[in-house]
Amino acid sequence: MKEKPTSFSIKNWSEDDRPREKLLQKGRTALSDAELIAILISSGSREESAVSLSQRILASAENNLNQLGKLTIKDLMQFKGIGEAKAITIAAALELGRRRRAGEALNQNKITSSQSVFELMQPVIGELPHEEFWIVYLNNSNKVLQTSQLSKGGITGTLVDVRLAFKNALQLGAVAIILAHNHPSGTLKPSQPDIKLTQKLKTAGESLDIKVLDHLIITEKAYFSFADESMM
Repeated sequence: MKEKPTSFSIKNWSEDDRPREKLLQKGRTALSDAELIAILISSGSREESAVSLSQRILASAENNLNQLGKLTIKDLMQFKGIGEAKAITIAAALELGRRRRAGEALNQNKITSSQSVFELMQPVIGELPHEEFWIVYLNNSNKVLQTSQLSKGGITGTLVDVRLAFKNALQLGAVAIILAHNHPSGTLKPSQPDIKLTQKLKTAGESLDIKVLDHLIITEKAYFSFADESMM
């Protein structure tokens, strides 16, 4: 006698096992990362459930949401059951999470150390595959007036317009700035161009009475501070 094919539809699961129902009954924190992603994609394929598919996607990113956030739409669409719409939904949800982290850091609103700069800027540039140069503009209480991207480059470098950096500072009424850029390679050692640019911006700031307090090189999990290393 032929066995009936197994259904992978979440509708056929026990209510306690369905991600949406589980969230409603037990709250958001009761769900695993895979279950949350399963809610986003809604359904799997004919061969596996949404949760199983989500587990496979997570496993490909070493079960790390930061790593998952680096996958492109094309990468996600390599999984059977993930079309363009589902891939976009996953990417959008992860981007919202990243922006939330950045927003929380900005709401703290006061720079007290190099660590607080890292917490502010890591969600913005720490995981990018290319280099970006940003400036944090501060008032006389070291409160953040604005963070602004000054330039965007390739994997190995970016060009910085010094005049634009201080034009923005003057328009905002900033009395100090902090420089920040990422190294996609993961290395924390400043290059000679990094050192020269820091000195160039510091000298330009002195003529305008705008202090350059620090320059951070940021990677996914760590940072290098010129000020902490007495290089300012």
